[in-house]
Amino acid sequence: MVLLVTLIFYLLCTSLVAERLMGWLEEMHTPPVQVETSGADVIVLLGGGAISQVPDVDGVGALCASPANRLLTAVRLQKMLNVPILVSGGQVYSDSGPEAEISARVLKSLGVPEDKILTETKSINTSQNARYTSAILREKNFTKPLLVTSAFHMNRAMLNFNLQRFKPIAYPTDFTVTHNPTFHYTKLRPQAEALLLNVTVMQELLRTCVTEILGI
Repeated sequence: MVLLVTLIFYLLCTSLVAERLMGWLEEMHTPPVQVETSGADVIVLLGGGAISQVPDVDGVGALCASPANRLLTAVRLQKMLNVPILVSGGQVYSDSGPEAEISARVLKSLGVPEDKILTETKSINTSQNARYTSAILREKNFTKPLLVTSAFHMNRAMLNFNLQRFKPIAYPTDFTVTHNPTFHYTKLRPQAEALLLNVTVMQELLRTCVTEILGI
């Protein structure tokens, strides 16, 4: 039993396993081939963390790496589709940044018109992202949102929006692994980064199960 547990833990620490598990999760949804003809009338951008009281180019407070990648994709899509961006994300901790407000500032600095930016500032998790954002979508009469979030997070995000009776168009971004991994002996080397990827996969699967069972 000890040897079996040790072997499993070792495998979870290898890129060989991490690339395949994360790749499987990230491939659950793919962007539309022709997003220009998708009929999307708004881009919903989900947050993923912000840092308060740190210097930024045009203010104070910055996005973490994943939400910054998501935002970059949303900006490119906005310029392509000329539809509003609805940013969802509140201040999770007392010492973290107000994410939607920081994102709105960055969007404006990247050239997105102010009248094309909407914010949802109360949510602190994916379930609340979907609930509070759906209320705004209905209020503004948006019917076909294009949902932008990290690829590993997309399946759970879509599930939460479906529970709110919305069926967004999935536009996953912020990919972490290639979808066609090749073998190399160095991928058998234990690495903390590989374990972190596998922990992320397991967290997403567990949270998805909770959402499916409890609807939260």
